[in-house]
Amino acid sequence: MTIRLGQIAPDFNVETTKGPMSFHQWAGDAWVFFFSHPADFTPVCTTEMGRTAQLAEEFAARNVKPLGLSTDSVAEHLKWIDDVNDTQSCDLQFPIVADEDHKIAELYEMIHPGESETAAVRSVFIIDPDKKVRLTMTYPMAVGRNFDEILRAIDALQTADANSCALPADWEKGDEVIIPPSITNEQAKEMFPQGWDELRPYLRLTKI
Repeated sequence: MTIRLGQIAPDFNVETTKGPMSFHQWAGDAWVFFFSHPADFTPVCTTEMGRTAQLAEEFAARNVKPLGLSTDSVAEHLKWIDDVNDTQSCDLQFPIVADEDHKIAELYEMIHPGESETAAVRSVFIIDPDKKVRLTMTYPMAVGRNFDEILRAIDALQTADANSCALPADWEKGDEVIIPPSITNEQAKEMFPQGWDELRPYLRLTKI
């Protein structure tokens, strides 16, 4: 199946490094950063797992739960975590899914035959508390993810939801936001009493 933005993220039951998991139940009312990696004990994946662990407080501050996945076993994951902690100077506490039969990787289309027939590429799914898929990214096996962008994207989604606004290119926290064209000027006066800079009738910038 093709997973599209706005749809409910498929639920699953699986073994993880933190024990059995029912995905939707585990997610609860948090956002989820669900990401796959090709294999344990590989260099790029090790840096990504370490970076996720190093950013634990940043994810927690955003009410985000990280969840990793590869097609290795729980036993392999647990051995690898020791290596990740040692080489990346971190304390990896988030769960990693063991997807040895590839069922979840196939459900989420994480296996791209042009890259590998059995290993997952570097997929990212940002899932909101309603279990809806809000953002997807896919990186090739040889290129590690940009975690600044992952955090920025989460900030953007949460800001847009909280303020009924849109975000311009390269937006970062504190920058101006866009009042969407679907909001009339009369509605905008109530929603954005601070006013706005109207560059065009369809391009209204404001601070929040």
